[in-house]
Amino acid sequence: MLEQIIVQGTIDSLVYALMALGFTLIYGVSGIVNMAHGAYILIGAYIFISVDTFFSSLFPANFLSLVLVLAFIIAPIVTGIIGSIFYRLTIHQIIGDQIGIIVTSLAACIAFQQIVGIVFGSAATIRYPLPTLIQGYFTVLGVQVTNDRAVAAVMSILLFAGVWIFVARTRWGKAMRALSQDLEAAMLMGVNVERMYMLVSAIAAGFACIAAVFFASSSGAATGQMWLYALAISFSIVILGGLGNIKGSVIGAFIFGYAIAIIRQVLPGAGGMVTAFPFIVMIIVLIIRPKGLFGKRIEME
Repeated sequence: MLEQIIVQGTIDSLVYALMALGFTLIYGVSGIVNMAHGAYILIGAYIFISVDTFFSSLFPANFLSLVLVLAFIIAPIVTGIIGSIFYRLTIHQIIGDQIGIIVTSLAACIAFQQIVGIVFGSAATIRYPLPTLIQGYFTVLGVQVTNDRAVAAVMSILLFAGVWIFVARTRWGKAMRALSQDLEAAMLMGVNVERMYMLVSAIAAGFACIAAVFFASSSGAATGQMWLYALAISFSIVILGGLGNIKGSVIGAFIFGYAIAIIRQVLPGAGGMVTAFPFIVMIIVLIIRPKGLFGKRIEME
């Protein structure tokens, strides 16, 4: 039982962390609570399916691996472009109005769900299986792990490392850090705020697409309602760790992942309690630390 909790909890936690990374990145840089993250997760999965289907019709069956690689490269880029355009056309117009941003971005999730429903079928019933990225499995601590899930865990680690290097070493990353620390000072130093916010929106949407592929693959299919649970998980992890804190999001994701793994092993017939338990843990933590584990406390003037 302990081995199952360790292995499954670790892999699930890394996928959850990847799912929340884009959300954390947007808030950390811009202070925007962009609920359209759920829409990016939804359309990212279906763009991946569409690209895979398109190239599968062009290449013979023995090129399946190449098709998957192409889909895995193209889908995040397309989703990132959509995320950047959506920011520029909608959220940029109402920056400073947090309620307006939340309402607008949630409306986008519903709109994109309806669009997916129109293109792929009824939004209430659409269920498209995702192709297996890598066939087979291996054993860790006596627990069978599919190659798909192992790739998801490794990809999460690599992307987090990539984000750290990008933010710490590149010119654009340093500009993002400057914006997150002091917006006015960054503007005075010549940082193009609009361009940087569009860039971070594109990166966050691309990450959401990658996370969506692994998330949907682990459940066997993409569905029209997947954005809702994925958004709830992402938002809760970010709140639990502290808004805009990447380290907090990682730790929050591990709390979620291990909480789900524990409840699955301790109460195998728990049903809906499996998904509810981590949210209960989040509520308990927030009662103790209202700003999350690593959130900054705001003093009243």
